[in-house]
Amino acid sequence: MRTPGEAVSEILDRTAGPGAPQDCALAEAAGRVLATDVAADGDLPPFPKSAMDGYAVRRADLARADGGEVALRLAGESSAGRPHAGTVGAGECVAIYTGAVVPGDCDAVVMVERSRREGDTVLLSDSPRERQHICERGEDVRRGERVLTRGRRLRPADLSVLAAVGCEPVPVFPRPRVSILTTGDELVSPAEEPGPGQIREGNTLHLAALARAAGADVLRVEVLSDESALLARAFERALGDSDFLVSTGGVSMGRYDLVGEALAACGVERVFHKVAIKPGKPVWFGVRGESVVFGLPGNPVSCLVGHEVFVRPALARRGGAVDEQGFDLRVGLWEGESPRAGDRQQNIPVAVTRGADGVDWLRAVPWRSSADVVGLSRAAGLAVIEPGETLAPGEACRYRPLV
Repeated sequence: MRTPGEAVSEILDRTAGPGAPQDCALAEAAGRVLATDVAADGDLPPFPKSAMDGYAVRRADLARADGGEVALRLAGESSAGRPHAGTVGAGECVAIYTGAVVPGDCDAVVMVERSRREGDTVLLSDSPRERQHICERGEDVRRGERVLTRGRRLRPADLSVLAAVGCEPVPVFPRPRVSILTTGDELVSPAEEPGPGQIREGNTLHLAALARAAGADVLRVEVLSDESALLARAFERALGDSDFLVSTGGVSMGRYDLVGEALAACGVERVFHKVAIKPGKPVWFGVRGESVVFGLPGNPVSCLVGHEVFVRPALARRGGAVDEQGFDLRVGLWEGESPRAGDRQQNIPVAVTRGADGVDWLRAVPWRSSADVVGLSRAAGLAVIEPGETLAPGEACRYRPLV
């Protein structure tokens, strides 16, 4: 069997890169992946601006201050969007507000807290530094300087950056198109009362939510019976318009594990079946053209592990998110009972507690098996333990945060 690292490398090798860039309205660009580098179309700030409410002054007028007040004549004001139009002569000052243009005759700003006003006279008690409380033109970024890089998944704060440099619309990569299908004669909808031998189906719900969180468009979600011909027809429909087909259930070795057979009938090339990982060993991966296919185990914890370890990196590659194609593992310290060493990579659901020193502490949550979805809901991450390894309390441990 392949190791998880070998499997991910092969998956990325067989997953096509992003499609041609498309325009997206800036207001709707959060979560999309930037398709080009973006450079500033001008200096930021575009002019010297005040960082404070107060008075723009000529430092020479305050040089004689000996701790007492200096009286200056108020020559006008500069507010945001309304710069002072005149000059500022010796012995004069201008009322100024945060974000307003600093007059060219002035070389410092005195905050309003260091002032008293008597009519058109301002009394100031400050000996300002040169360029005090002034944000200089271009100090944030210069014209032509790169502000955001191709392959970045845009965060809400990035929209302000793009707005500041006039990037509207935004060039982004298309979202990967995903179909999610699950199979099992025992499955009923969440609204139904299960009969004998039946359970409510939830894998498609959390897989669809994970796919959307990873930047994908979910085209269809279906629950199917364990029937080869029915599965093949549903898989064929999904392969017709999806970049990704993700199924759950039916990938082990039992009589009703029919997914591999149905995918073969659709012309999907099997690349591998089974990976040395726990839980989630029976994962199935194949390709047809540029469509990639994952068959994940039906148990909820195995299903989640399969998505986070194998599907998410492939979604990132197809979506062009270059900074998300790694394992994205963090490091914490183990606490509690030591886990047993295993012959496969273990992914153990853990609670994550942040200590006062900023260190993450990991403790296994109570869960009984890979079918224990309630136990899984208590986890904030998956501790990754390699074959043959175990952990003593206080030892460093890599973990994968969960969405």
